[in-house]
Amino acid sequence: MTQPVRPFHWEFTPEPIEREVFRIEGGVPLRGTVAVSGAKNAALKLMAAATLTGERCRFDNVPEIEDVRVMAGTLRDLGVVVDHAGPNRYEVASGDVEWLFVPLEAAARMRASFILLGPLLARFGRVIISNPGGDRIGRRPVNLHVDAMRALGAEIEYRNGYYFARAPGRLRGGDVVFPAVTVMGTENAMLGAVLADGHTTIRPAAREPEVDDLIDFLRKMGAQVERTAPDIIEVEGVRRLRGADHRLIPDRIEAGTFAVAAAVTGGGVRLEGAPCENLGAFLEVLTAIGVDVACGRDTIEVRGAPPASGAYRACDVATAPYPGLATDLQAPTVVLLTQAAGESRVHETIFEDRLEYTSELARMGARIELLDSTHCRIHGPTPLRGAELEVGDLRAGASLILAALAADGRSTIRGAHHVHRGYENIERKFLELGARIERVAEEVAAQAT
Repeated sequence: MTQPVRPFHWEFTPEPIEREVFRIEGGVPLRGTVAVSGAKNAALKLMAAATLTGERCRFDNVPEIEDVRVMAGTLRDLGVVVDHAGPNRYEVASGDVEWLFVPLEAAARMRASFILLGPLLARFGRVIISNPGGDRIGRRPVNLHVDAMRALGAEIEYRNGYYFARAPGRLRGGDVVFPAVTVMGTENAMLGAVLADGHTTIRPAAREPEVDDLIDFLRKMGAQVERTAPDIIEVEGVRRLRGADHRLIPDRIEAGTFAVAAAVTGGGVRLEGAPCENLGAFLEVLTAIGVDVACGRDTIEVRGAPPASGAYRACDVATAPYPGLATDLQAPTVVLLTQAAGESRVHETIFEDRLEYTSELARMGARIELLDSTHCRIHGPTPLRGAELEVGDLRAGASLILAALAADGRSTIRGAHHVHRGYENIERKFLELGARIERVAEEVAAQAT
């Protein structure tokens, strides 16, 4: 495959963000109201889907987070017009893209850049895309995405860290059968199939609300795609798609994070714009632990008990694909279980090594035994104390903030850039709930300690 020679200029640099830390004085019950932002895991896929048409697509309720900015920069470097039209609003117009190359710099910053494989192959018939990076939470192979594209007739070679993909003529409909549920694999298969020639069946298709949000947007564009069974999605390919407007669904992971913040600090928080219907398994866990939770039409109210009071009950939990407990809410749940009376066990079934952050909680006084890479045992309740902490990934980073908010004393959390990848204005939202939290330069934090 030949590509035009063009100088490449990556416009994002991580240095200023990576030098920042969170400094938190714990022991304050959080109280008040917080508005839930748009879903990170929907925003990135919707922006990728916009490349399926040359017409303008408009998105509202887009979270102002680093991952969205990285995706916008990646698309711009492809030649796509991306306008940040206002707070939480983006407009995307993809004309005749000629530079079909997704570089290592983008992939290293954000694993979701690989979602561009399906739409670029479907519309332009070729793409070179780097093997992705992302959070350090164990192996997250993309072979399922590659196999899905091959099932649709793509020819893909892997050389020197890049996938060279082409679709002679046009992608063809086919049966995409995954060996296990994969959310982004399901989404990539859909984005490839909507412009393919013929009928495509995807199974087992991921059932996450963000997948259905993507289906809703594709149907607005004129795609013929529907979920014909809980774990089956069928697509009839069309020749072209049109632009569309779409408002993103709320972020259920952010909602769950703030729910735990209220519970673990013994506060009371009202979540507005909260997707209660999308948090069934998580809210069942909170109720089993003893947290007072009330759901409204688009609100969730959470009232917690004082930390280490013994009011919470131990609970055994396991993550699972939707509608099970989301892996992204595993770490916040573990923080809450440190305050539950008795022995709790947690089984992480989605990603190996996603329990590595528990060593940081142990530094705060939590009694956690890491049984193996996917199982841990928690003894509680245990008073948490402030400590110097290091963030390893996005969700673990948010959970260390929760632990610091509940702890006695000051905590300094390095690796703030991980958290800003997925949470919009997280420190401002916590400040409005009464938290004593600030984001400062690492040099300032070092001088203070």
